[in-house]
Amino acid sequence: MKKINVILICLIALSSLLCAQSTSPHLTKKGTATQLIVGGKPYLILGGELGNSTGSSLEDMRQVCAKLEKMQLNTILVPAYWDLVEPEEGKFDFTLIDGTIELARKHNLKVVFLWFGAWKNSMSCYAPLWFKQDYKKYPRAYTKAGKPLEIASSFSENVCQADNRAFSQLMKHIAAVDKEDGTVIMVQIENEIGMLEDARDYSNEANALFKKQVPETLMDYLSKNKKDLHVWLLEKWERQGAKTKGNWQEVFGNDAYTDEIFMAWSYAQYVEKLAQSARSIYNIPLFVNAAMNSRGRKPGEYPSAGPLAHLIDIWHCGAPSIDILAPDLYDKGFTDWVARYRLHNNPLFIPEVRLGDNNGVQAFYVFGEHDAIGYCPFSIENGSQDAPLTQAYSKLKELMPVLTKYQGQGQSKGLLFDKENKERIIHYDDLKITCRHFFTLPWDSRATDGSQWAEGGGIILRLAKNEYIVAGSGIVIEFEKEGEKKNIETKTLGEDGFISQGGQKTEQTIWSGSLRAGIGTVDEISINEKGEFSYIRRLNGDQTHQGRHVRIGVDDFSILHVKLYEYK
Repeated sequence: MKKINVILICLIALSSLLCAQSTSPHLTKKGTATQLIVGGKPYLILGGELGNSTGSSLEDMRQVCAKLEKMQLNTILVPAYWDLVEPEEGKFDFTLIDGTIELARKHNLKVVFLWFGAWKNSMSCYAPLWFKQDYKKYPRAYTKAGKPLEIASSFSENVCQADNRAFSQLMKHIAAVDKEDGTVIMVQIENEIGMLEDARDYSNEANALFKKQVPETLMDYLSKNKKDLHVWLLEKWERQGAKTKGNWQEVFGNDAYTDEIFMAWSYAQYVEKLAQSARSIYNIPLFVNAAMNSRGRKPGEYPSAGPLAHLIDIWHCGAPSIDILAPDLYDKGFTDWVARYRLHNNPLFIPEVRLGDNNGVQAFYVFGEHDAIGYCPFSIENGSQDAPLTQAYSKLKELMPVLTKYQGQGQSKGLLFDKENKERIIHYDDLKITCRHFFTLPWDSRATDGSQWAEGGGIILRLAKNEYIVAGSGIVIEFEKEGEKKNIETKTLGEDGFISQGGQKTEQTIWSGSLRAGIGTVDEISINEKGEFSYIRRLNGDQTHQGRHVRIGVDDFSILHVKLYEYK
């Protein structure tokens, strides 16, 4: 009888644990995608990150949360400041945390807290004053020239223990006040961690470790995962003979990038200690963010050794409890940057991106092209309720149940166009889909009057053979069968659709006798929370150029349900 009772107790405990895991925010794999599950459903973060100081005032937060709800956000990223959480050593104040959670609930927002602990943009500016002042107990990093920096040393056990203690108290408090409600859906550990001025710390502790053997744990990881390593790291390792033993310079070479690898290992191990504490307290998704290694800068000129794409293997080995390495994007070349972080072993989440009028189309692009978990412009409180992002987020909220249903299946593509990159061709089965910027049509004077082209972008999602969702802004799409056109003779069409000597170029062909693709219907629709479509209006005639294409203007965001047919 006692054995039966013990078994029942164990089963009840296991059931409770599984239930807690299924209801708490968590990540799960679906095909090639990683999905964030919130409230038992896949969730796309249509977010924004607050400026660094806004979250330090609940009065500011009251105004901001009301505004962001009107801007159609579903999530806000808010700093949790170590200096305000633990103003006196061992004494904790969670007033701002509680107030933020309460306001978020009131305005239908989820929260991602950003732990501004030992490092924020490399510097230790958010560490409490009692920590900063006691530099003997909590030592600094040093440059090669011996200069102490306003950067706490990751090689100090005292630094890590103090940081981890405060972070653990934060996680305990979040679990206590929010576990049942689930307002807090992810947590970021530190912020843009990395070394500046030099590629690594030159403190005595760091120098001693740099001369020692590369840890066996890392060497085993590199050897076991050699086929899947990031190409940059693999090539650097192989140039030194792919040694499986030696000190850091013997294994990776004598340059600043070896210093960076060494420093990344230190940061990753440090972060892993905080991540393990968080997992043991409240097991929700954890991520770290990176300032980019851009503009031709070398390690130390950018925050060296942060969770950068080329260091992903060092971070995965050193901090296996971290779910996502996330890029902060402020440079040109958006599509190239996001491709670096959407890897087979790293889902795409963008916690920071420059605030601008192109945010809406960029959001459509990353969800369509990369099955992104979320997209978040920085300093979002400074955005306008009339900005394109508001329209974009409104439509993406509608699309969420449909997009998440098809994530990881290779059925969606993202579109992002400007004046230099204005066309993309997509192939599905025997169908060729030509996608272009809206201004490639001759009907808007802004296309040719010297105006800067607003970016166009969107999503094309294949629901079934000859059935698609087209959504976004500033795009035009044509459908044709592969090999349909032969013996091409170029003609031009005017804006009335008839042949003229000016206007849009089109391809006139000698008929090849194969099946052609025609546009059957184009309906503008809305979508409810269950993913069900509701008809708004039929687009035809001038709105499809008499059946030649599907389009959405640069000033609008729309969701279109397109059905094709075949004929000959």
